Amino acid sequence: MKDVYWLEQTEADVPVHNDWLAPAEALRLAGLSVPKRRADWRLGRWTAKRAVAACLELPGDHKALAEIEIRPAPSGAPLVSIANRSAQVGISLSHGSGMAVCAVAFSPVALGCDIEKIEPRSQAFAADYFTSEEQTLVAQSPLADRDRLLTLLWCGKESALKALQSGLRLDTRAVVVSPEQLPVGPGGWRPLQVRCEDGKVFHGLWQQTAGFIETLISAPPPNEPIRLESRLR
Repeated sequence: MKDVYWLEQTEADVPVHNDWLAPAEALRLAGLSVPKRRADWRLGRWTAKRAVAACLELPGDHKALAEIEIRPAPSGAPLVSIANRSAQVGISLSHGSGMAVCAVAFSPVALGCDIEKIEPRSQAFAADYFTSEEQTLVAQSPLADRDRLLTLLWCGKESALKALQSGLRLDTRAVVVSPEQLPVGPGGWRPLQVRCEDGKVFHGLWQQTAGFIETLISAPPPNEPIRLESRLR
């Protein structure tokens, strides 16, 4: 089992000014013209930097956070550097609908997390992105649980594809998500399994928090995440 650290942040947590961004990150932000895209990107970077600083017990002031840079690897996976030196941590981050999560683990580990708002998804969405096994699971579930279940399956896929460092370049039907407990409302972390078409099996966790589903996948399998909020400086 693997220790994984976990931080959640909201748009309200993100400072107005951008002095906590590294120079290259500030340039990247300047190139984003769509307001929602800018807000999501800032929220993701803020959450990731705060998580890394808390995990490594580094200062959390803006000057110190500007030394932490989140760069995309050729695969698109996020890489962390501190003062232009590679940091010995792996991260996965996800953001949307005003919420963001970041998972941090000490390398080496395959890691993926996701957060999604629970909302209706059409039958066409399920047909396009889910395997026949997953579609059957949805069809057999109580109608009241279907939005949560569809969101959970999608979250699990996103997390697994991040752990594989492929993202949505890989067909989402190449992974099959199997929650060991179907959605039953808010509560603690519950087991999750994802089978890949090459035979690899990921084990992970999921939980419902308010109107969101959160998922975490890692290899080796994760222990229940260690929350970082109490370590923020």
